[in-house]
Amino acid sequence: MRGITLTATAALVGCVGWSGDPLSLPLAFALPALWTWSPSRLIAALVSLGYFLAASRGLPKGVATYYASDLWPGLLLWIVASLCFVGVHAAMWTGQRGNARSLRYLAAVVLLGLPPFGIIGWAHPLTAAGVLFPGWGWWGLAGAFAALGMMTSRCWPAAAIALGACWLCSAAMWSHPVLPNGWKGVDLERGRSLGRDGSLDHHLNLIATVRREAREGSRFIILPESALGFWTPTLERVWRAGLEGSDVSVIAGATIVDAQAYDNVMVAISADGARVIYRQRMPVPVSMWQPWLAWTDQGGGARGNFFANPAVELGGYRIASLICYEQLILWPILQSMIYAPEIVVATGNGWWTGGTSIVAIQRASAASWARLFDVPLITAFNF
Repeated sequence: MRGITLTATAALVGCVGWSGDPLSLPLAFALPALWTWSPSRLIAALVSLGYFLAASRGLPKGVATYYASDLWPGLLLWIVASLCFVGVHAAMWTGQRGNARSLRYLAAVVLLGLPPFGIIGWAHPLTAAGVLFPGWGWWGLAGAFAALGMMTSRCWPAAAIALGACWLCSAAMWSHPVLPNGWKGVDLERGRSLGRDGSLDHHLNLIATVRREAREGSRFIILPESALGFWTPTLERVWRAGLEGSDVSVIAGATIVDAQAYDNVMVAISADGARVIYRQRMPVPVSMWQPWLAWTDQGGGARGNFFANPAVELGGYRIASLICYEQLILWPILQSMIYAPEIVVATGNGWWTGGTSIVAIQRASAASWARLFDVPLITAFNF
């Protein structure tokens, strides 16, 4: 009964904490307490499983929509993805009390935040650091890390009260950093056609949208992931001609293909030229990033540019870019923050997430990190 109660509570924490509202993220700090109260390694694994499955509950439906299939492939991927999270928590659990258990839990926190385990490190409790300690930067991250350790110790009641007070203060004063003048993120509603429609009409419509935003005073306009489709010299000429006579710069998602693989990128375009400013560091595992194809000399799949281009200069600003999946894991944003960016740009193509909270969770995660480091956040998603 104790195991059932702990597992059910962990599932509730995962469900509510990862509902898509940034202010609900601190509920994830209950996980270490539930983990440490587990009477056995098996119960600790079940607690972790309940939390992870509830937090990532939108995955089966999203995968079914993406592949136009029934729920079974999504359910299988959902279970397989949980094995990493559950395996680390189960391996780190110990029956010893005191500092040993706290240190082991903190080791699990680090392992799930960094590659290779961090590649599937969704629903990481540290994501809530920006809600609990807004504006504290690296000190806030350190405080959140220490608080997770305290939640596994005998001092957990005092830690819970302190975290609750921080949570209430943050909720009362929660605000988004003010965007720099002239920056605008544009959401689109193009469904599955975005990135697949390479017609001239499609691009002329996007250019018209950009010019309309420019007339309202926006100088830097962000379009979602895959907005441009396959990036080619011909497409570059179309866009440069379309932006002629304006000083607007467009940052938009595109795909660059070569003989071995493809890159999911962000391209900066103006009337004067265009350049790739970001190559995705961590594409979605399985559906995009398929390293086994390279190992077997088959080629194909998205290239993972691990630890590359964490920040880039554009128009006098240092920008950190996060494309889709990178908003759900820790290491890309933390690597970018080492370079003290002035703006965080988060984009995605979420047409396949309809009826789920996936995009809301992505936005909540990005908002929490931006708030932790007090950096303006600009988002652009396609639905």
